[in-house]
Amino acid sequence: MTKKQKIFADEYLIDLNATRAYKVAYPSVKKDETAAQAGSRMLRNVKVAAYIQERMEERQKRTEITQDRVLEELAAIAFARATDFAEVKDGFVIIKDTAGLSEQQIKAIAGIKEGKFGIELKLNDKEKALELLGRHLGMFKDRLEVSGLDEEKKKLDDILKQLRGGG
Repeated sequence: MTKKQKIFADEYLIDLNATRAYKVAYPSVKKDETAAQAGSRMLRNVKVAAYIQERMEERQKRTEITQDRVLEELAAIAFARATDFAEVKDGFVIIKDTAGLSEQQIKAIAGIKEGKFGIELKLNDKEKALELLGRHLGMFKDRLEVSGLDEEKKKLDDILKQLRGGG
């Protein structure tokens, strides 16, 4: 692997942005489009891809961040209930003692602070966690919507009709 390829790969590992990484490794390249195309090619280079994969595996071992761990965190957020953290008694909201919360429940908490009207408990975004879990499970299919093709389709249909002798 060349020195420039190593610079590219190390930069790519920072934020997984091939365009930016290519521009750092090759400062003479100024256009994003050029850098994006070249960066994409660089990622397909066998030596570069192997180096990146090896470094990512090392980082995963070092940080102990695994897909399972991320999914567990998302599940804790997604399936947390408001009643895990507070209850209503005599018309007042009472925040539960955090000492009585499970590890899973604590993972769902984004922050706790003393507010103007008492303790404020903020939970992580349940909807976003559910969306990410759903995407991971393949529950949602992103559709590419193309607009403006109706007129083109009508023209093609008219041409086909004429070719078939119907127009």
